[in-house]
Amino acid sequence: MSKTDNTTPTPAADALPDRLSTDPRSPYFNADILSRDIGIRFKGVEKTNVEEYCVSEGWIRVAAGKALDRYGQPLTIKLTGTVEPYFRTKA
Repeated sequence: MSKTDNTTPTPAADALPDRLSTDPRSPYFNADILSRDIGIRFKGVEKTNVEEYCVSEGWIRVAAGKALDRYGQPLTIKLTGTVEPYFRTKA
């Protein structure tokens, strides 16, 4: 009898990852999850301009106005506080 199990547990349908980014170059980018309508509550206030978040470390990254870096990507600033991601609609 073999004890190797090649199956991996699947996450819950309504579970969001601890860290998620909207930048396709990021290792935390997930197109499947981003295709759903995701909301971010930061310090109890709804935020619509979040580029990346991390729940366990308690921060979000938001665009710093219209400023761009030398590669044409928006400059971001890191804000710390309580992060609450959620799906706005059910699957």
